[in-house]
Amino acid sequence: MPDDDVTAQPARTSPAATSAPTGRAPAPSVSHAPGTSPDGERPLGVLIGYDGSGQAVQAPHYAARAAPRQDLPLTVVTAYTVPTMAYAEAALTPVVPAEVARLNAANESLEEAREHLRDYSGAVDLRAEWGDAAGVLVKLSAQAAVAVVGARGRGGFMGRSLGSVSAALPAHAHCPTVVVHRGYELGEGAHRFEPLEEDSPVTVGTDGSARAEAALDAAAQEALARGTSLRVLMVLPSLEDWGGSYAAWRPDPDVVRTHRSRAAARLERGLERRHREHPELTITSEVLFGDPVRSLLAEAADARLTVVGTRGHGRVMSTLLGSVSRGLLQHAEGPVMVVPSHAT
Repeated sequence: MPDDDVTAQPARTSPAATSAPTGRAPAPSVSHAPGTSPDGERPLGVLIGYDGSGQAVQAPHYAARAAPRQDLPLTVVTAYTVPTMAYAEAALTPVVPAEVARLNAANESLEEAREHLRDYSGAVDLRAEWGDAAGVLVKLSAQAAVAVVGARGRGGFMGRSLGSVSAALPAHAHCPTVVVHRGYELGEGAHRFEPLEEDSPVTVGTDGSARAEAALDAAAQEALARGTSLRVLMVLPSLEDWGGSYAAWRPDPDVVRTHRSRAAARLERGLERRHREHPELTITSEVLFGDPVRSLLAEAADARLTVVGTRGHGRVMSTLLGSVSRGLLQHAEGPVMVVPSHAT
């Protein structure tokens, strides 16, 4: 993979499928995992990016635990490209064409992924896809229920918290994207893919806007699938940001309490539908003052999963992703799900 997060591989799998542009390495027909249909609405199930890097290993393990909750297959994808090469002499031309060598390397990466999922009993499809990693995964995300990648892959600078794929995919994916950080517990033995038995909630951040609805719905479904509670947080600007210098101007305590109370009432009204639709789901909500990223990072340390929306509609990737979701992806200790506003 040219750069960053792409991860996974399976136990009981369908034959590896590969694709390449015309004139490049031959590509066998695309296979489909058992129990799925090529014309299904989301036939790829859980889409996993895998590039063989150390952090890429986190993604298939997380996906293998998540997929059985909704009876979804796993689709593990490794992307590869072929650089244009010029040789001064014919004798310098490699015996194995570059496109074949790159395809072989991609298939070797998939075999590594298969080994990581050795004890997984669910349906798995392995694919080597020609193209840029981020572009390939964004395109395939239209056929997936959720996409999963590690926080970093092989490319980029080691000091970066996010890789190019794990930053680009959540901003442009057609489905929710989960970024799994290196601190995720992998487990050992045949039981490592069993769901974790924890009481920790699924936490979702909301700003009360219409575009946050998709994230709330996704978080509710994740909490139900895990058999845990849902914690909803709305973080209002800190008092220092209410106007002027904090040292020179302090909001009246009664004004602060009124502001928080009204925001909490709006938040609860927005959650009424979830209470009606999921009476079995315990939902708690809280309105906080402070920096949204710091507040959600503190909650993420104890959450099973932290969910946020993409936010924003700018042309620049960082604007598409939003400062809150990007901050969480860079620094959260646990898995973070980013939900596009159009997700259903």
